[in-house]
Amino acid sequence: MKIPESISGLIGPIRAIRRDIHAHPELKFEEHRTAGLVAQELRDYGCDQVVTGLGKTGVVGLIKGHRPAVSGQQRTMIGLRADMDALPMSELNTFAHASRHAGKMHACGHDGHTATLLAAAKAISLDRDFAGSVVLIFQPAEEGGGGAKAMIEDGLFEQFPCDAVFAIHNWPGLKVGEFGMNPGAMMASSNEFEITVRGKGAHAAMPHLGVDPVLIASHLVLAFQSLVSRETKPIDATVLSVTQVHAGEATNVIPDHCVMKGTVRTFSLQALDTIEAGMRRICSQLPGAFTAQADFQFNRNYPPTINHRHEAMFAADVAADIVGEAMVQRNVEPTMGAEDFAYMLLEKPGAYIFLGNGDASGLHRSQGHGLGPCTLHNPSYDFNDDLIPIGAAFWQLLTKRFLA
Repeated sequence: MKIPESISGLIGPIRAIRRDIHAHPELKFEEHRTAGLVAQELRDYGCDQVVTGLGKTGVVGLIKGHRPAVSGQQRTMIGLRADMDALPMSELNTFAHASRHAGKMHACGHDGHTATLLAAAKAISLDRDFAGSVVLIFQPAEEGGGGAKAMIEDGLFEQFPCDAVFAIHNWPGLKVGEFGMNPGAMMASSNEFEITVRGKGAHAAMPHLGVDPVLIASHLVLAFQSLVSRETKPIDATVLSVTQVHAGEATNVIPDHCVMKGTVRTFSLQALDTIEAGMRRICSQLPGAFTAQADFQFNRNYPPTINHRHEAMFAADVAADIVGEAMVQRNVEPTMGAEDFAYMLLEKPGAYIFLGNGDASGLHRSQGHGLGPCTLHNPSYDFNDDLIPIGAAFWQLLTKRFLA
């Protein structure tokens, strides 16, 4: 593994920053303390420009290279993104840097992503042997707030017209330092639906006097699954899950309405269009067969995170030069989780990259932890600090290669 001394020497102070952020988690669009800390560090590192308040609480740092651009050079600006927000959940860890705020926790490793990009920022600012500029994007509100979209709408790429953007997410289950990426879909779209079936209430002993919305809801659940099995392409992975059904208050009363909620996940916008249109059609027609009606709401949250082939393979080659080809999965299994870096990949070429947080053969968690490794969004999760120098070395080498 090739970690420059300029980076390995930074790890002590950066680890302390990571644990300080972990101890003081902030939820989406509330990352004022974290953003202030990041902005001050970037200024101390000598960034040429530091912009705060993009997307409410986002921070962007700009570092200019010292080499002049050559004739015909087409790539002059690279964007590196880290997320900063925590999750609204309680931490079970008891180590010294555990969350000090009840109901808030860095259970997804965004504290580690921020620290890793800060380490890279300092190393890059000290060695500016490249032609162009590095844009350090510290994004708020990844966890359900669409912070990437907010930063874009606030003029991120107008102020910093990146030629490509990249992001790293730690990934429990992969070996420490193992990279995973795809020249295509990495994460799914995230969408929610709510359906209210309106029937006619009646005594449960006299169902013929009413129109049972629970029965109709049951037919809808079954009909929706035909969309997955019969209307989307078999090679298009799709998930449609009804996760909530709420109806009635008494066991001997047929209620007058029933509310259904759930999620849809797809790896393509085409499959998503098919599912939404099919659900809307079924909800408009099927309840009428029972002399009922249904109100249908469908909310598209995050689009699918789809890497650009060239940038993904470029990143894979850089990773292989740091950790070796055997530690790079170039066709890692995608996940049905969602990620709002997808919005940036809709605007710019780029790649979203997994970096192994550890598997059962390499436990990094010690006293004060539950057994590990933990999956993301787990109350016993903690970021593996051993990833900081690996991720920072990757960011630095990626920058030099991209702006060579």
